[in-house]
Amino acid sequence: MNQTDFGAIILAAGKGTRMKSSLPKVLHEIAGQPMLGYAVSAAVEAGASHVYLVTAPEQDNVRAYADGLDATVIHCIQQTQNGTGDAVRAALPETQSGQRLVVMFGDTPLMRAPVLQALANADSDIAVLGFELDNAAAYGRIVLGANGAPEKITEFKDADPATRQITLCNGGAMGLSQNCLADLLPQLTNDNAQGEYYLPDLVGLAHGAGLSTHLVMASDEDALGVDGRAGQAKAEKLMQQRLRAGFLEAGVCMQDPYSVFFSFDTEVGDEVIIEPHVKINTGVRIGRGSHIKAFTHLEGVSIGEAAQIGPYARLRPGTVVGNDARIGNFVETKKAAIGDGAKISHLSYIGDAELGAEVNIGAGTITCNYDGFNKHMTIIGAGAFVGSNSSLIAPVTIGAGAYVGSSTALSGDVADDALVVTRAPERTIKGWGAKFRNKHQGKKGS
Repeated sequence: MNQTDFGAIILAAGKGTRMKSSLPKVLHEIAGQPMLGYAVSAAVEAGASHVYLVTAPEQDNVRAYADGLDATVIHCIQQTQNGTGDAVRAALPETQSGQRLVVMFGDTPLMRAPVLQALANADSDIAVLGFELDNAAAYGRIVLGANGAPEKITEFKDADPATRQITLCNGGAMGLSQNCLADLLPQLTNDNAQGEYYLPDLVGLAHGAGLSTHLVMASDEDALGVDGRAGQAKAEKLMQQRLRAGFLEAGVCMQDPYSVFFSFDTEVGDEVIIEPHVKINTGVRIGRGSHIKAFTHLEGVSIGEAAQIGPYARLRPGTVVGNDARIGNFVETKKAAIGDGAKISHLSYIGDAELGAEVNIGAGTITCNYDGFNKHMTIIGAGAFVGSNSSLIAPVTIGAGAYVGSSTALSGDVADDALVVTRAPERTIKGWGAKFRNKHQGKKGS
């Protein structure tokens, strides 16, 4: 379908009181991205040249977020919440005469660009979005005429019993010309159960004026609006299903896809294996042929090719893992550059560090990167070996090929190929155990 240049009016002024949160509803996240981000992305992908964002006066955080998106956003303020028709009225002065407009909602994260394209491309004065649902619950109903075109939309609270039997539901989004919108908006009234100005009433006004209407069908997922926490959980589940299906189609191997959680921006290369119970937060890229083992948590991480991560690993923001590197069980990293072929096999914390190629970190090693006020770097040269249970007290540099003996507390630099050990000399006192027990015999528990 060819794209039509249009403007998208995104309604985002709702407070979302049922979210039980001070955060505006459209900023609540699905798969790591605020719902508004999905709406704007879908509009831009569909061909919207401008986004007219309708917000409430106090929603500075919504406007600030929108300004950071890759879109031309024009802010429109709805002074009071008097319904969807009133919200669109707030945007109308900013729109361009003759422009095709698509009205949509900021809390519909599953809306797809092709659906918006169909609304924008419809050869009619007004195009409305509909979907079929056997249990239509409280959705508004679309009433069709004999020619199959919409004649009116009736909100559930205002519908009579016969209308409530209709299974064709109002999807909320609408496509129409700016001129049509300018002519019909002033005719809206708030004579309804909610005492609000309903945008769907434009359909009845258009039909009465002899204007053409058109129905665009979509799935109920496209129109799913998030009203509360249960709706947010449902949207998250559906979004994860989409993401998993996309990665499976692309050739990612998942033994139990339903236990793997992705973010909206996750990048996964070819021939990657992801075991069960993996959580991938935002900012993660996984290179070709890497293996992510069970119960691993990734966030803000770039992983090279043929790396092995986990099980039970936690890689935090700023971690860059090289090709063929190994990060094992119960290892945590943060702001760490880990070279090609390096190994951190188990039970270690590596933060604010640079590890060269083929470095080996023994079990129980930690970088002591924080002094209570500032973070400090640990730099380990290529091929260095750090023995188990070592503490690397930053700032410190370990040269290439150097060896750090087990249980070393290192606070000074180590030259290339040198060995450093800070353990106290071993001392043996024969018979000490028996003497100690005899001295304290009978005193236990007294």
